[in-house]
Amino acid sequence: MSEKTEIRTDGAPAPAWVFSQGVRKGPILQVSGQGPQDPATGTYLHEGDVRAQTRRTLENIKAILAAGGATVADVVMFRVYLTERAHFAPMNEAYAAFIEENLPPGGVKPCRTTVFVELPHEVMLVEIDAQAVLD
Repeated sequence: MSEKTEIRTDGAPAPAWVFSQGVRKGPILQVSGQGPQDPATGTYLHEGDVRAQTRRTLENIKAILAAGGATVADVVMFRVYLTERAHFAPMNEAYAAFIEENLPPGGVKPCRTTVFVELPHEVMLVEIDAQAVLD
């Protein structure tokens, strides 16, 4: 049976509470929910701009994936949490651009679910988590 390994990187913000940035067990890598935080300071960025927050959040996820030996192409599922339905279109634009930039031509796009919730910090308009499977 494969052991669980905690994934840590300075390329994404440190967890605010008692959880790991990511956990890998065998070929599965789960990335905890990330927000639009500066990796070095933990400061929430881009207040009021869901496009920019989405991009920052996805860059944080990408750093954790890399620390775990994965790429965006290994992601099978992104879960996106938004605070308002009105944020869906700008989030989707930023998400689509990120996916286009980070998948090889003809690559299979990950699955995605979008849920509307109240997030833990008022400045957060988006939170995203990811699950990757490595060969």
